Amino acid sequence: MNTFLNHQVVFIDKKNTILAQHKLINEKPLSILVQGKPYCVIMRTPGNELQHVAGFSLYEELIDIPDDLTSLSFKDDADTNVVAITLSESRKNKISHLLERQDIVDSFYYQNIPPMADEIIIDVKSAVNCLEGLSNHQPLRSNTHAAHAAALYNSDFELLSVAEDVGRHNAVDKAIGKLFLDNTLNKASLLILSSRISYELVKKAARARIPVILAMSRPTSIAVEIATKLNMTLACLAKGSGLYIFCGKHRFGKQLTC
Repeated sequence: MNTFLNHQVVFIDKKNTILAQHKLINEKPLSILVQGKPYCVIMRTPGNELQHVAGFSLYEELIDIPDDLTSLSFKDDADTNVVAITLSESRKNKISHLLERQDIVDSFYYQNIPPMADEIIIDVKSAVNCLEGLSNHQPLRSNTHAAHAAALYNSDFELLSVAEDVGRHNAVDKAIGKLFLDNTLNKASLLILSSRISYELVKKAARARIPVILAMSRPTSIAVEIATKLNMTLACLAKGSGLYIFCGKHRFGKQLTC
């Protein structure tokens, strides 16, 4: 299925009216079945559906490790818009209560996510280079100007995974899901975002045990509040090739003079 579609548009200015072909990012619903029953429908850019659902399921706390999945597959080989999850018997019994949707506030504040450890020091120059170079990993954005990206790096700023999607949450799920299915998620230390940092994205990183989020745009106040409680580092790109650091500045070590 195509990730973008060609569409005829009208361009008009003071002198001309022109018909042109533009690329529009494709958006389709993805249905997720758990134990054969409908769980939810999410909107996404087609592609990497199994990785997307794996990352989303980790975020939703349906799974903790790959062995929690008995199967992860398309319901029909000809239809990539429906993905079916079958949980192991032990996992199904453990999280049966989660199959009933919780209130959004309760599900965030009252889950058991332990604070992050202080194991890495972030190099400012490398962090800025990753942020400024994110567009180099965004072919979908270069074609449509309408896609978000999420990239995962290890503590040495080596790229581990990158994904694009019409939704910033979807891009994060896909990038995390790839490493999760490869059993290499434990190598990820930094999440680089093309978007602002919302509390949902903080939660996704926390569930994946990723302590640092660097983004092109600023976080929300609740994102900073929750990240602070979880001992995470949030920073965004500043003018003049710098960073605004909102919490977790200790991970920049002696590079900071304040």
